[in-house]
Amino acid sequence: MTEITKDTIIGDILDMDESTAPFFFEMGMHCLGCPSARGESLAEACAVHGVDAEAMVKKINEHLAGK
Repeated sequence: MTEITKDTIIGDILDMDESTAPFFFEMGMHCLGCPSARGESLAEACAVHGVDAEAMVKKINEHLAGK
């Protein structure tokens, strides 16, 4: 599986594994189907929602590695 970085596009993360959606909901990103949301990088979304991008990268990669 591909490792997620802060530059990975959210739509690509969701397409890779839909079970990552709750991580985005947790940070307040509720419109995951919106074209603008799917086109943002993880870093951009984290900046808008006040979340540490490196922590989110780690959290998602640990989730994916555990599957």
